[in-house]
Amino acid sequence: MTARMETNGAAKPAGTPGEVFLAFLKLGLTSFGGPIAHLGFFRDELVTRRKWIDDAGYADLVALCQFLPGPASSQVGFALGLLRGGPLGALAAWTAFTLPSATLLVVFAFGATAFDGAADSAVLHSLKVVAVAVVAHAVWGMARNLCPDRQRASIAVAAVFVLAFVGGAIGQIGAIILGGLAGLWLYRDGGAQTAGHLPFSVPPGIGMGLLLAFGVLLVGLPVAASLIDSQALRLFDGFYRAGALVFGGGHVVLPLLETSVVEPDWVSQDSFLAGYGAAQAIPGPLFTFAAYLGTVSAPDPNGLLGAIVCLIGVFLPGLLLVVGAVPFWDALRSRPVAQAGLRGANAAVVGILGTALYSPVWTSAILTPTDFALALLGFALLAAWTVPPWMVVLLLAVLGTGLSLVV
Repeated sequence: MTARMETNGAAKPAGTPGEVFLAFLKLGLTSFGGPIAHLGFFRDELVTRRKWIDDAGYADLVALCQFLPGPASSQVGFALGLLRGGPLGALAAWTAFTLPSATLLVVFAFGATAFDGAADSAVLHSLKVVAVAVVAHAVWGMARNLCPDRQRASIAVAAVFVLAFVGGAIGQIGAIILGGLAGLWLYRDGGAQTAGHLPFSVPPGIGMGLLLAFGVLLVGLPVAASLIDSQALRLFDGFYRAGALVFGGGHVVLPLLETSVVEPDWVSQDSFLAGYGAAQAIPGPLFTFAAYLGTVSAPDPNGLLGAIVCLIGVFLPGLLLVVGAVPFWDALRSRPVAQAGLRGANAAVVGILGTALYSPVWTSAILTPTDFALALLGFALLAAWTVPPWMVVLLLAVLGTGLSLVV
């Protein structure tokens, strides 16, 4: 079975939206382990077993999504749905892969707002300690992969200093921009990757229109939110901006979302970190953490409507980018300047996540020697024993709750 059929020179989807939905619903229910693990699940199910695309095409698609900001695994899934089932197939893939984890987090959010008593408070605090272990492990892994030399390590440290003096969204955006400029300078003589070829096409006019829409929303939403008294618009703007600036993996969305919802007091810091810890225990994309935040945010909209607003806001920029970039990817990836800038931006992202590891994650969760011991245990299980994150979450939640009740 080929990934697409050709009729009169035009590419047609090889499957149906229903087929795509069922395939990605299975993946959404079973894909534990974060974006890299998700890409492995996708390959096993859709490349090896279903043969929707060959290995070379899949590798090119993954390279494109890792080059762009946004949730890489969800972007790959969206593009595979587009390839297999057309525009409706793309929406089916995103919906099915996102729905299970988003539903679980909305249910958890409603339960968390009803928590009361010592045991329930201990569970929430244990989830905050889990977040320390998970983010520390993410910083460690990303530093090894994205800062393998002195130049990029220096960019990461410089990003920490930028955020020490200029906090909030301005500092984060500035650190990424400065990192990209440093990469352009330091790696200007680096070699380019060999140009690839994606196995499906999007007309250049449509691609340019989607990229333009991405830029217009990125610039226009903050302006509109400042002129129009609408909490829904402000919420959508904050999550859209977070989704548009996430380089380097799902965990990097943590500091951007924290800036969007904790600083304006829409979500308490304790509730934010407890939800982030819970998000580690479920399958599917980490970006569905936005559903939890939308549910518990205040003022209105919150609940289910808030979850929908935040989910669409955080995923939309990455989906616009991946489809919009398809017509231009083959030419772009062959340019050394693009690769150099990306190296520097990714290194800056490591510094941003490292800053978030200290505040708010560490400062809010590590209050006693017992908290430190639990966080260290979680980090060791993730880094040395390669225990799946969801198992670490459950173990630390049980241990932390038990210790808090007996100590």
